[in-house]
Amino acid sequence: MFYYVSKIAWFFATPSNILISLILMGLILALFKRFRRFGVGLSLVFTLSTIALGLLPIASYILLPLEERFPPFHDDGKPVDGIILLGGSVEAADSASRGMIVSNESAERVLDTIQLAHRYPGARILISGGGGTVFGDGTAEAPIIAAYFQSIGIDAARMMIEDRSRTTYENAAYSIELAKPKQGERWLLVTSAWHMPRAVGVFEKAGFAVVAYPVDFRTSGGSGINRPFAFISEGLRRLDIATKEWAGLIAYYLAGRTVGLLPHPHGSWIGDSANR
Repeated sequence: MFYYVSKIAWFFATPSNILISLILMGLILALFKRFRRFGVGLSLVFTLSTIALGLLPIASYILLPLEERFPPFHDDGKPVDGIILLGGSVEAADSASRGMIVSNESAERVLDTIQLAHRYPGARILISGGGGTVFGDGTAEAPIIAAYFQSIGIDAARMMIEDRSRTTYENAAYSIELAKPKQGERWLLVTSAWHMPRAVGVFEKAGFAVVAYPVDFRTSGGSGINRPFAFISEGLRRLDIATKEWAGLIAYYLAGRTVGLLPHPHGSWIGDSANR
């Protein structure tokens, strides 16, 4: 139930959807003489708001704290026992219909996992990702990625396929059940930098100790953070991602599904659930 409620609620709460809905509402009201001035004003205000939110680096400012929470991974020479790749980088239904892997804007998750697989040839590879859409056909992502890995020479015996999860919470719950990590083992968690705080918090809550390997950065950091977007759609897309991730952090924290509101790589949590 949590899954369906969250997906449906987010559809109506997505910033870009809200902005377009308010513009349309204003245009509809403008058709009626009694509400014409208000309707025109409403449409104008939210049209300008859409342009501003799409072009100005507001979305980057919202994403930056998430992306910089966990620093990039640097090989310290310690052994790696396993690599966990979270789904969200492959369009499963399109891949199935095309007969080849079809990636999206988070393709770095797959690419960096391939690199890690070669860097740590003894590490197991756990691919976690089911059919995470409300109205989709339920095609799971993990088997598609596994087949692709096998096609480029990664030994299938190294891979574990977790194809039931639809959410980050289920990623963690089903992954620990499949991997059965032993005390002292070192597992790298590969996911988008903006998603890493929630992912680590959920895995830690499930009892699966992981080391963050953030990829798919959407902000440049430094002075580049102030750079405006070239396309309105680009800024709105990042605004949707940032807003959804912050909403997910809050929802997971309130539901008790993470160790804290904003997990930290050194175990210092904002809103530590142990103190709730």
